[in-house]
Amino acid sequence: MSTEKILGLAELAARARQLRAAGKRVVLCHGTYDLMHTGHIRYLQRAKQEGDILLVTVTADAYVNKGPGRPVFNEQLRAESLAALACVDFVAINHAISAVEALHAIQPNIYAKGSDYRSHSEDVTGNIALEQAAVEAHGGRIFYTDEITFSSSNLLNSHFDVFPPEVRGFLKDFRERWPENMVRQMIASLKDLKVLVVGDAIIDQYHYSTPLGQTGKGSFMAVRYESEEQFAGGSIAVANHIAGFASNVTLLTGLGKVDSHEQFIREKLSSNVEPVFFTFADAPTVTKRRFVDGDLAKFFEVYFYKENAVSGEVEQQICQWLDANIASYDAVIVPDFGNGFITPAMIEVFSAKAKFLAVNTQINSGNRGYHVINRYPRADFVSLNEPELRLAAHNRNDPLETVSGLVGERVQARQLAVTRGTKGVMIYDRGSKVFHNIPALATRVIDRIGAGDAFLSLAGICLAKGFDAQVAAFIGSVAAAMDVQIVCNREPVNPVGLYKYISTLLK
Repeated sequence: MSTEKILGLAELAARARQLRAAGKRVVLCHGTYDLMHTGHIRYLQRAKQEGDILLVTVTADAYVNKGPGRPVFNEQLRAESLAALACVDFVAINHAISAVEALHAIQPNIYAKGSDYRSHSEDVTGNIALEQAAVEAHGGRIFYTDEITFSSSNLLNSHFDVFPPEVRGFLKDFRERWPENMVRQMIASLKDLKVLVVGDAIIDQYHYSTPLGQTGKGSFMAVRYESEEQFAGGSIAVANHIAGFASNVTLLTGLGKVDSHEQFIREKLSSNVEPVFFTFADAPTVTKRRFVDGDLAKFFEVYFYKENAVSGEVEQQICQWLDANIASYDAVIVPDFGNGFITPAMIEVFSAKAKFLAVNTQINSGNRGYHVINRYPRADFVSLNEPELRLAAHNRNDPLETVSGLVGERVQARQLAVTRGTKGVMIYDRGSKVFHNIPALATRVIDRIGAGDAFLSLAGICLAKGFDAQVAAFIGSVAAAMDVQIVCNREPVNPVGLYKYISTLLK
């Protein structure tokens, strides 16, 4: 049976050593193989001709970074499809992002790749150069086949129901106007931006718990503590998202004198983020402790913070720093969480002196009804969810387009985006008076915490660079779609993942 060809990676490496010792030339191929097609078969057959034994490693599901709905076929099915081919001798599932570790373990004589990998400069992951170094470290060499090639993503998008009809229709229209290569070049141009992020530093804590049910002596829920995890959220997460795309990022935020978490925050900041910290007296760094179950459903949330922690001398120092430095930044991104860090005096400086100002005023349990975008006399780009927008306008019933126009006019926004969860994003461009709708681009959701911050981060710097509003909203939506598949702020949106996601969508 073909399934007998499927081995564990360690077993495959041992088999390769035995074969080499017996004088056999071992060839290794590696990939996702999500949809087996003629191009794959020709490539594998040609690879086999370079040696005596053909081994194939297939990327495990958890490491397939190809965008929404991928992989379509799980790792076991993909391995079985490969093992069924006569030219393939053995298959293993590779639990890693690249083939580097597998190459060091297997040490093939030949590592075969398709012709589309010949130009290393076009490999957005940078993995092919590392893989070549790994095979050559053990005396092997890389070989590029010249067989017919197809795009699995293109075939899947065209012939499988990976996306709902409205998403397929949007992507078809979008790619005709904005081809993938053009979008990638635009994203690459963000590198030279100098960006200032200002907002609350937030420590997000997840306490993973198992529900025990209602207590015997009350009407409340009891849970059993299992473990906990801590994340760098708020403006820290926004700065880290942006740092993957803009090379010069400064984070201005406040830390508490009590429970500052400063060392943790510094460890979590990307290397190209320069922190500027101001200290609150008699207050902790804002911390949000959430009790969640194994599926991340939230039982309860506890806030640790002090209202109006920034005042007097600290506020004066921050405003002096802003007065002296803000004009040197191409973009100022303000995730205003309404926890007390952003003061009216600071807003006055933002609005008067920022070259480009992007703002989100978030509603949360601590500020509901008291925190709206109207605090800002001017913002170039505003990103709000629908409740935040309607609260700012005190308008529950009018069409979203009408309310967006009213709020956008009030704060002089060039663009105003409304994030709508499963309904996607609507962005209003005041200059052209055009509304663009971007459907939701995620096919699975693990955790929604931080998705709005990811959208603000990427859409904000894209608009600061002068991108078309539809392109900026699309890129921001891709970032949000990636973020909902990440637990809280465990990791930022990164360029490689974003490029792959966009490539999958626009094939």
